[in-house]
Amino acid sequence: MATMADVARSAGVSVATVSHVLNGTRPVLPHTRQAVLHAIDELGYTPNTLARSLVTSRTRSIGLAVSAISNPYFTEILQGVEAAALEHGYSLLIADPHDDPEHERKVVQLLHERRVDGLIVAPSADPRELLALLGRHGLPTVFLDRLVDGIPDPAVTHRQNASTGDGAQEDPAAGRAAKAGHVTGAEDADEPGKSSAAAFRFDQVCAENAEPMAHLVTHLVQRGHRRIGLVAGLPGLSTTSERISGYRRALAAAGLPYDERLVVHGDSAAEGAERATAALLTLAAPPTALVTANNAMTIGALRVLRTRGLSVPEDLALACFDDFPWADLFSPRLTAVSQPSREIGARAVRLLLERLEAPDRPSRTVRLPCAFVHRTSCGCPDTPFQKGTLS
Repeated sequence: MATMADVARSAGVSVATVSHVLNGTRPVLPHTRQAVLHAIDELGYTPNTLARSLVTSRTRSIGLAVSAISNPYFTEILQGVEAAALEHGYSLLIADPHDDPEHERKVVQLLHERRVDGLIVAPSADPRELLALLGRHGLPTVFLDRLVDGIPDPAVTHRQNASTGDGAQEDPAAGRAAKAGHVTGAEDADEPGKSSAAAFRFDQVCAENAEPMAHLVTHLVQRGHRRIGLVAGLPGLSTTSERISGYRRALAAAGLPYDERLVVHGDSAAEGAERATAALLTLAAPPTALVTANNAMTIGALRVLRTRGLSVPEDLALACFDDFPWADLFSPRLTAVSQPSREIGARAVRLLLERLEAPDRPSRTVRLPCAFVHRTSCGCPDTPFQKGTLS
């Protein structure tokens, strides 16, 4: 097995120079660097990752904490994270917090103990302990999919006037939270020996939520529906509150009243959606159309409709947030909002690496556009596949 000394002899340089090339600890002349890389390739040298981490204080690893990894949406996010991490020479350690705040704190602590360089987390509905932990240890972290309110930052985030190149925009919400200067759950930050979460910066990336949901509801209104039910997600998640907001916005724009009995929480899971859908169907005046707020809840709703012998869209029109690979194989084919899940994962990695390179830069909240996938479960006639971007 080739050693670093073998590489140095082959390239005609010192062992220290080889180390600088591998670890980026000092600039090396281009021709010298190329000679070292050529020798590494010729000899089949494999760097000692543990030794490198002692030199650079970096493990070149990223911790990913995401619940419901079996969900196709989060699976695609994971694929985006993994591909981007590998592209930049990072390995990935994965943990499932199970959407439980206490378990979330434990798995993030374990990832920290593995000395990951940074974390990517889809936070739970109650991330107070998580924020306190991250703030105390100053862990570089990107939140994905679900935003955390009240993240302080000395620098206010601004929405860019121009597109970032792929339709993504930076969100001013993080800046408003910065002005508030408060993190719920960081009450112990003033204890001796503990750094304040308020002095630490977090970045966030997610899809647009309110406008795509409003588009789904508006589409059903245009189909003549006046009582539209919503199976919403787990209370406390930003995705849940933003999608409810989009639902209400569309009703208001159409001049329709908001009826709280038509909004039920399926807790972002198929089982919860079954209970929620059943509750909607027992109303004296049940909805004529239904919107489900994620793909797992779409499955739960469809299961209830089938059990009750109801047909889509004849008995109940259906539109869903989250497209998934087999949505086009259902009969009828599912009209849906498609989220850029892989890009969310890839963008989270890029934000984290940028944070590692510049720890003091202003925090950013990036929102990526969704797409409207028009099929037939909404009651529209079968037409060639249509997919349009939603800003």
